[in-house]
Amino acid sequence: MKVTDLVTEFAKPIVESFGCTLWDVEYVREGSERYLRVYIDKDGGVDIDDCEKIHRAMDPVLDEKDPIAENYHFEVSSAGLERALKRPGDFERFMGSPVLVKLYRPRNGLKEIPGFLRGYEDGKVTVEAGKETITFEKSQVALVRLRVEF
Repeated sequence: MKVTDLVTEFAKPIVESFGCTLWDVEYVREGSERYLRVYIDKDGGVDIDDCEKIHRAMDPVLDEKDPIAENYHFEVSSAGLERALKRPGDFERFMGSPVLVKLYRPRNGLKEIPGFLRGYEDGKVTVEAGKETITFEKSQVALVRLRVEF
């Protein structure tokens, strides 16, 4: 079982016990350091107190379960306003919202396409970009994230 799946399994009930939802878990290497990050969400937004309480509650569980052999930094943070959409439920929840689609290869000279989320099916993402509606194949899309408009 992957580290992120294992951590998700025991983090979800802890996060939910504080009135939040578990948005994502990532385990990444940045330079020579490794980071385990738990992203949380809550109606009305997440604040530093939410992150601190969940961090304190998860710390002893991480020590007990010991899902990662090497040294790492553990962080709990808000999913953020410009969060990545990964699961089908994420796309359903934010249908019609402004998004930014990042592509592996440029399309008409652009690797980032801003638009409004209009569809999601089997990994295919449809956005309305200006007067054009574009459907991207899963293999074309590096990332889809919410876009905040000012």
